[in-house]
Amino acid sequence: MSNSRHVPVMLQRCLDMLAPALTAPGAVVVDCTLGLGGHGEALLTRFPEARLVALDRDKEALRLSGERLAPFGERATLVHAVYDELPDVLDRLGLPRVQGVLFDLGVSSMQLDEADRGFAYAQDAPLDMRMDQTTGISAAEVLNTYPPGELVRILRAYGEEKQAKRIVSAIVRERDKEPFSNSARLVELIRDSLPQAAKRTGGNPAKRTFQALRIEVNGELTVLERAIPAAVKALAVGGRIAVLSYHSLEDRLVKQVFAAGAATTAPPGLPVVPERYQPRLKLLTRGAELPTEEEVAENRRAAPARLRGAERVREDVA
Repeated sequence: MSNSRHVPVMLQRCLDMLAPALTAPGAVVVDCTLGLGGHGEALLTRFPEARLVALDRDKEALRLSGERLAPFGERATLVHAVYDELPDVLDRLGLPRVQGVLFDLGVSSMQLDEADRGFAYAQDAPLDMRMDQTTGISAAEVLNTYPPGELVRILRAYGEEKQAKRIVSAIVRERDKEPFSNSARLVELIRDSLPQAAKRTGGNPAKRTFQALRIEVNGELTVLERAIPAAVKALAVGGRIAVLSYHSLEDRLVKQVFAAGAATTAPPGLPVVPERYQPRLKLLTRGAELPTEEEVAENRRAAPARLRGAERVREDVA
C-alpha cells in the first residue's frame, strides 16, 4: 500500500498551531495517533530540534510508519500503545512534561483501505474493526452476542442513528438464523430495514451503524475521556495540544475538557482571583476550525474534521 494516497488532514494548520511550542531545542512532541506517520514525518521535518514520541495500537501501522520515519533515527520513538496509556509511556521514557501533543482521531487511512479489516462498508470484508487485532472482541461478536437493548443504545449513542430500533430488530432476527461474519450482509440488512425517506439522506445508510460498532469495539470514547485530560496534564507551561475529531461525540468531549481547563474555578464574587483558581489553558481556536473547501476537494476524508487547540498557561496548583 503506498503512502502517497494518505494526505494528513489539516496538516499545515496543525503544524502552525503547535509551532510556538516546538521551536526550542529538545522540545518533545507526542503524536498519539501515529497511523501511517504523515503528521509525524511533517513534525520532525518542520521542527528539526524536536523529538517525536509516537503511539499507535495498530502493529501494522507501527511497522509501516517505522520504515517511513527511519531516516530521522533517534529523534523518533515509536510505541505500541493506546493513547490513554500516555502517562505510562511518558513515565517509562522519563519525560514528565512535553511541549506538544497531537491527536488525529480518524480511522487510519490504512485501516479503511485494507479490505480485510472490516472498517469500510463499501466492500465486503470480515466484520472485525479492531484497531489492535491482537486483543479485544470483534464487531461480529458485538452484533452476535450483545442483548438487543445494548445494541440499540450503542447505535443511538455512538452512531446517532435514529432508526436504531428498526435496525436492531432486523439484526436480532437475522443473527438467530445465522451469526454475522461479513460486512456486506450487514449493509444489505440495514438498507432493507430503513424507511425510504431515511435512505435518501446523508450518504451510505450503513455509515452510522459502522461508526457505532467501531467506537464500541475499540472503546474509543472511553479511551478518549481518559486520554485528553492526561495529555493536558502532560503539557509543560507554554506547551500546546491540537486535536482533530471526526464526529460530534469526540468533538464534544474535547470541547468539554478544553473549556473546563480554560475556565476559572474560583467561587463567584471574589474581587481578586487567587492563582490556584486561574485557568490552566488558553483556547487557540474559536469553536472548532473546519477544513477549507480546497482541502475537502483534495481529500474527501477531511470533510467531517474539526480541529481544536489549547495552550497550557499555568501549572496545576494543589
